[in-house]
Amino acid sequence: MDALRVCLYVFAGVTLGTWLLSVLTREYSWVDRIWSIVPVAYLGIFAGAAGFADARLDVMFALVAAWGIRLTFNFARKGGYAHGGEDYRWAVLREKLAPWQFQVFNFFFISLYQNAILLLITLPAMTALDHQGAFGVGDVVVAVIFAAFLVGETVADQQQWTFHREKHAGRAPTRFRQDGLFRYSRHPNFFFEQAQWWVIAAFGVVAAGLTWTVLGAILLTLLFVGSTKFTESITLGRYPEYADYQRRTSAVVPWWPKRERVHG
Repeated sequence: MDALRVCLYVFAGVTLGTWLLSVLTREYSWVDRIWSIVPVAYLGIFAGAAGFADARLDVMFALVAAWGIRLTFNFARKGGYAHGGEDYRWAVLREKLAPWQFQVFNFFFISLYQNAILLLITLPAMTALDHQGAFGVGDVVVAVIFAAFLVGETVADQQQWTFHREKHAGRAPTRFRQDGLFRYSRHPNFFFEQAQWWVIAAFGVVAAGLTWTVLGAILLTLLFVGSTKFTESITLGRYPEYADYQRRTSAVVPWWPKRERVHG
């Protein structure tokens, strides 16, 4: 059985499973629980199809495994597995939609579409499997860039974790983080998350040139664009001063903050 077919079986299983669990438990973040796990399985399937003997595929698998371990740890320490912890945005959305409308959204977007993206972002590994070859300079450069982005996301998540602990203890100087990496981007963790999957797409480009398997990275970015706008609309409703932060700080891509205007 070819690797893509195995991945499609896994995709069908996790999609059906996460949807059924959401309906049975009325808790709609089951995809979040498998987000950092299923892509690692897909990469393992593609690398395994080459007998773990292709250097490019093995490096892709190792890098995505490191990504998965880090993200799983970060999700777990926030109580994502032990305490459930439904994404707060779904409660906000349920207030805006009729029950049947939310259930349609739950099946087609939360379960089906997001699981489809989790498969699509790993398909550059299929390109690498179909075009196996020597591990060259291009692969080394891409791997180093991935590692740098992984470090960046680790730092961003740690800074956010530290801030929320201080906020919970009443020691945070502001109501949302505005320093560290968050001085240069309102969502540096979003940036590094997307960037890592664009790097995985780059492995496919190194192997075979530009192919349709970059589609996963494109769709992931579009997902984050919509998610960021929705998240910020909620944050702005809670914290009016967030508007000033928006004016001076880049939304996603890290950049130098704008200077505050001095009114004379």
